[in-house]
Amino acid sequence: MGLLDGKTALIVGVANRGSIAWGIAQAFTAEGARLGLSYAGPAVEDRVRPLAEQAGAELLEACDVTDDAAVDRLFERVERVFGRLDVLVHSVAYAERDDLAGRFVDTSREGFQTALDISAYSLVALARRAAPLMTDGGAILTMTAHGSVTVLPRYNVMGVAKAALEACVRYLADDLGPDGIRVNALSPGAMKTLAAATVPGFRAAYRHTRRVNPLRTMATLEDVGRTAAWLCSDGARAITGEIVYVDAGYHILGLTMPPEDDAD
Repeated sequence: MGLLDGKTALIVGVANRGSIAWGIAQAFTAEGARLGLSYAGPAVEDRVRPLAEQAGAELLEACDVTDDAAVDRLFERVERVFGRLDVLVHSVAYAERDDLAGRFVDTSREGFQTALDISAYSLVALARRAAPLMTDGGAILTMTAHGSVTVLPRYNVMGVAKAALEACVRYLADDLGPDGIRVNALSPGAMKTLAAATVPGFRAAYRHTRRVNPLRTMATLEDVGRTAAWLCSDGARAITGEIVYVDAGYHILGLTMPPEDDAD
């Protein structure tokens, strides 16, 4: 038996084969979930549609998370196709490239609002629609990053958005807990995704992280997917409001130096 046998899951934010959402979709399929996928819009549809077919998804729907009408349509389709929902995965984040390239103090008002709306408020909007479909309780999972609690070079407004997202996790967990709905976040380490490629200096940060983290390796999409499957399963039914790190231990470190400098 799979961890998610008999459960229906909607994953929002699939973009391509390298996206974290796709790693989670693969793990959910392997663990027996009935699957629905959502993507941002026409720009990625050609990449996502073959993935939906590969995963055996029973629903594929575009959704602009900044558009309440589009979010409503998504959940109307979920209800028509599945009747109910057990798991919602939110894997959506965006900031303007200009707001990641310079100093945080130079973040524009419009850029700040865009990052917070897409990266944090969208979880609230999706959870509000998902909750009535979780008639037997359920699990909501989002993706955060260590830049929410520490300063990462050139992460800027996205770090602030992730901090807001984590606060949303805690407040949603408290709101929805009486209905048997758990809300958690996964915090993967540096991963080679399409979103990460937009962060200036990412490649150097990736190499450094691999050299200094306790396990001297990097989490893979498979690692994140397996953790997500467990966290959304009944095996984690007493866990809510948590930030779970899947980063080979990098988040426990303070000052980091390349291993060859240890003897200095």
